[in-house]
Amino acid sequence: MDLRSDKLQRILSKYKFHDVAVEELQKLHRIYPGIKPSTDTYTFSDGTQKDLLKLIGNIPVKYEGRSYNFPIQLWLMDSFPITPPICLVRPTADMVVREGKHVDPRGRIHLPGLHNWDYPKSSVVLLLNEMITKFEEDPPLSSKPTGDDKDPHELLAFVSNIQINDGGVRHQDQSIKVSVIGGGDLGMASVMSILSKCKVDKLVFIDIAESSTKGGSTDLEIFHLPKVEVSRDMSASAGSRVVVVTANAWSSEQSYVSVVQTNVDLYRGIIPNLAHLSPNAVMLIASQPVDIMTHVAWRQSGLPPTRVIGAGCNLDSERLSHILNINLNTHKQAWVIGELSDSKVAVMSNTGLSSSVQAEISPGSSSKPLLDRAFDIMKNRGQRSWSVGLSIADITNSILTDKMKTHSISTLAQGWGGIGTEVFLSLPCILGTNGSTRLAGVSLGQEEDSKLRDTVTSLSNLISQLRI
Repeated sequence: MDLRSDKLQRILSKYKFHDVAVEELQKLHRIYPGIKPSTDTYTFSDGTQKDLLKLIGNIPVKYEGRSYNFPIQLWLMDSFPITPPICLVRPTADMVVREGKHVDPRGRIHLPGLHNWDYPKSSVVLLLNEMITKFEEDPPLSSKPTGDDKDPHELLAFVSNIQINDGGVRHQDQSIKVSVIGGGDLGMASVMSILSKCKVDKLVFIDIAESSTKGGSTDLEIFHLPKVEVSRDMSASAGSRVVVVTANAWSSEQSYVSVVQTNVDLYRGIIPNLAHLSPNAVMLIASQPVDIMTHVAWRQSGLPPTRVIGAGCNLDSERLSHILNINLNTHKQAWVIGELSDSKVAVMSNTGLSSSVQAEISPGSSSKPLLDRAFDIMKNRGQRSWSVGLSIADITNSILTDKMKTHSISTLAQGWGGIGTEVFLSLPCILGTNGSTRLAGVSLGQEEDSKLRDTVTSLSNLISQLRI
């Protein structure tokens, strides 16, 4: 594979694992010489863009005795081959995408090999082999029908599922569905809190057998609650607006890294499937440690970082704002940022609680004495399951109602306030239907900045030791 062009070299030089990426591409060329590399700009669903490598070509597929060449496209993220490519079929002008088990309506390919990607065991060559095998069972493309030979039953089914209103055509299914994945006290608390706080048409509660926090689903089945569906089948979550994950799988391992790895292994079996079943959902992580597990969920899901968030420091932030308002009479919103630990840092908004102006973080440390007093008042307030459940419901409500409220949630912090590392931690973010948008970074005081940098280093060191 010729990778000598200036464009390819320029983009490849930005890849975090440059040498192994080149080695992987050369292996691919030996087996599939027709798959060619190029460069292009990938647009994520949140509108952000990045110059990346992409692979384009055809794969040979036999179906019902005939041979076909299906055009495909693989986008290689800048962390390739540690992270899997984003794979798509590329229908030509006379082709249409056939939605099926392994391809969604937008042409994105979903395969076990992608969901369970684990380099170096996984490779693009093995992925293409799997793709061919699956497409021989269920082809991803078909010839575009003309108007004359359109199946009338298919057409009627489509027409019956749409409505015409002043805004144009929309699909009839506008129901609000939320899923909670993981039992135990936190799962149950989340279910009850979301039912109380949010307007939902259906709330699916899925108990994970492998989770150490399982339990509660039987009681919900016995004492049936309106709008709650109890299931042990992940497919019941399909089409959710918000997917809350509370599952944990604590092991008896002695080292902290080994304990967290057990949770990562649990996630590998559920997160890709959840993302495939609800590709437009916001995924809200509450498993522990929340910043690490949100990072893991983002990598495993393939979703944009704006739609994979963690409960993070939202509970502490709401408590802090309440104390500042009631006890100290400041009437300003405050947020706890960083990691949910002793290294967390408090910042304050420069606008009042009732202001219609978009909140911004107040720069400098002029508010530090006030925030320190509020932190003292907050001491010894634990994070009980019911209080975390209320916080989860508050975040969920902001998403479902497109409230555009600012929450301190675990999010991708890279690029905020000079953070250059790929790490997730709590930052003030505006939440709505499409997920999260971070508030602009500001200069922190010397003590606060030092704490935040220590948190970044700590989280980065832990994530580097995990097999995601």
